[in-house]
Amino acid sequence: MGYSTNPSFNPLLISIIILCATVYTIPQISAVGYPINVWPKPTTFNWSRPQAIPLSPNFTISALPHRYLTTAVQRYLRQILTEHHRPLVPPPLNLTSAPPLATLTVTVSDVASPLSHGVNESYSLTIPCAGGAAALDAATPWGAMRGLETFSQLVYSNPSRAACGLYISDAPLFAHRGIMLDTSRNYFGIGDLLRLIRAISMNKLNVFHWHITDSHSFPLVVPSEPELGAKGAYSEEMMYTAADVQTVVEYGMEFGVRVIPEIDMPAHTGSWGEAYPDIVTCANKFWWPAESDWTDRLAAEPGTGQLNPLNPKTYEIVKNVVNDVVSMFPDQFYHAGADEITPNCWKIDPLIQAFLSKNGTLSQILETFVNSTLPYIVSLNRTVIYWEDVLLDANVKVSPLFLPRENVILQSWNSGPINVKKIVDSGYRAIVSSSDFYYLDCGHGDFIGNDSEYNLPPGTDQGQGGSWCGPFKTWQTIYNYDITYGLTEEESKLVIGGEAALWSEQADWTVLDARVWPRGAAMGEALWSGNRDEMGNKRFAEATDRLSEWRWRMVTRGIGAEPIQPLWCIKNPGMCNTVHPF
Repeated sequence: MGYSTNPSFNPLLISIIILCATVYTIPQISAVGYPINVWPKPTTFNWSRPQAIPLSPNFTISALPHRYLTTAVQRYLRQILTEHHRPLVPPPLNLTSAPPLATLTVTVSDVASPLSHGVNESYSLTIPCAGGAAALDAATPWGAMRGLETFSQLVYSNPSRAACGLYISDAPLFAHRGIMLDTSRNYFGIGDLLRLIRAISMNKLNVFHWHITDSHSFPLVVPSEPELGAKGAYSEEMMYTAADVQTVVEYGMEFGVRVIPEIDMPAHTGSWGEAYPDIVTCANKFWWPAESDWTDRLAAEPGTGQLNPLNPKTYEIVKNVVNDVVSMFPDQFYHAGADEITPNCWKIDPLIQAFLSKNGTLSQILETFVNSTLPYIVSLNRTVIYWEDVLLDANVKVSPLFLPRENVILQSWNSGPINVKKIVDSGYRAIVSSSDFYYLDCGHGDFIGNDSEYNLPPGTDQGQGGSWCGPFKTWQTIYNYDITYGLTEEESKLVIGGEAALWSEQADWTVLDARVWPRGAAMGEALWSGNRDEMGNKRFAEATDRLSEWRWRMVTRGIGAEPIQPLWCIKNPGMCNTVHPF
């Protein structure tokens, strides 16, 4: 039997707002078992005598003016006064007899600090039970936004009340915490991207990695090369203009979320061939010709085409694109792709065939491309992110001599901890997106038509169900992944963070929220405060109820996060657990 997602019309939820009169005394060393919790769990949460205090109807948030923090303060104030959240399990908290909480005072040490990689996101929050003012102290406006999110999660009920008698001191373990979305294979509207950014911020993630283009479509309007979008997008309605980009970037700033663009090249560029067929090899070819081996394919999946590094015109177009994208996206990081070079796509081109006939190699061709584009991107004051393939691919890769470590970050997606270690052992900073753990599209089969893999006799082992990266990555799998696994303390310092990735072969706006959340939230806590308790043990068991509550709050805030358990489980604590190891 279903129930409404609108708490105003849900008799079950209406019935649970009655508060019990029990006051819990809980050790300060742990937030486990607190009547109200914060997601992601703060690094320090002291609440020795949990109580609640009414919120004044005239409650205000006081902060010095700041272009983006002021917007955040106004947004959170509206939310705090109107949300009236009803937790799935009523918090058993006594109300204090003190006057209502009237003010949250926000203090920022470094108001001028820009939103950039490594910005200080620390904050502390004190909510007294004696009335008066709560205090939020942050190093930067961006840390203040994290603290405002925490405060908002500690407010509940109608009339509103807040947890009190507590102190929180909080800061992230990793500086880079993001979600990657592919908008080339399927299109996502601007409203979908803004909702994603809002949810990213709720979970104290700080990066939206926007994989804008690929072989399937080129949805970005590039002012100096308008034909790329005009001919490469699926339709006029499925394009992102410069004004759209500005909307997304500015919205990100208001939520403390950096927007990093990715224009994948030289592979994954078949869509460029619609406007410039002479600079793209093997464009619009059938991806895996009949009666050929897998090694003879022209692309990793349907959608062929790679830029030709030996054609001088390629660099005219590329530099125009890079220059315009850098102008539209102010972030210091620029993702230049460089993954999955398919050898045969280059080998069928006459220019490349001539080069190879003179003892040239495909790796030399890739080095030519990198050496002709990386210095230009760096000259625009950008740090370049590449997928790991550029260094680690078995067949086509670049010498580290062409990849200066001070200018290059590598993003790992294959072989889990093995490739992360290879990256840091080579002296590069790493972003971890291991497909074994952080790929949100995995486990949904394959999109290839006429696939005999799905026509097997009953009783046949179905394997991964056709998904190359199956099985489905559960929230527990994501939560329990240690992105510095197997690294020394010094090696771990080169891991700047992680990203969960949603490739969109089988995803569009209709499933966006459920594919990303709450699994993205699980990664968010692991990267913010870790996945272990004070004794060093994995805490995924106690995180289950907390995540169920947080997922529900996300739903009431307009994020269509999927459930992780029947509602019965959180209503009956412990009854859905297992005491048997599998």
